[in-house]
Amino acid sequence: MATERLSAYRIMWLMVLFDLPTETKTDRKNYRIFRKKLEKAGFSMFQFSIYLRHCSSRENAETHIKRVKSMLPPNGHVGILRITDKQFGNMELFIGKKEEELPKVPQQLEMF
Repeated sequence: MATERLSAYRIMWLMVLFDLPTETKTDRKNYRIFRKKLEKAGFSMFQFSIYLRHCSSRENAETHIKRVKSMLPPNGHVGILRITDKQFGNMELFIGKKEEELPKVPQQLEMF
C-alpha cells in the first residue's frame, strides 16, 4: 500500500511556464504579483519564466492547478504542465556544457 502511494508514476511535478507582458507599469506589477503568488504557493523558480512544484499525488496536483488558475494575470500566456516523478527523473539538466543535478525532492512525511 505504501509503495503505491509513493509510486514514481503517482507523484507529480507541476511546471508553470509563462510569458507575460512587461511594457507598462501595470504589466510589470502584474508580472511581479503573479511570481510572488507562485512562490507563496510553494513553487520554485527553475528558469526565469518556469516555476516547479513537487506534489505528493495527482489529487494534490489538481489542488495546486486550481490555485494557479485562480491567480492568473489579466494578460499574457501561462501554461501548466503536469508530469510524473518518473518523467521528471529522466530530464537531463545542463548549465553550459556541465551536467547538473535535478532539484531535490522534498522529504515526504506520513502521519498515521
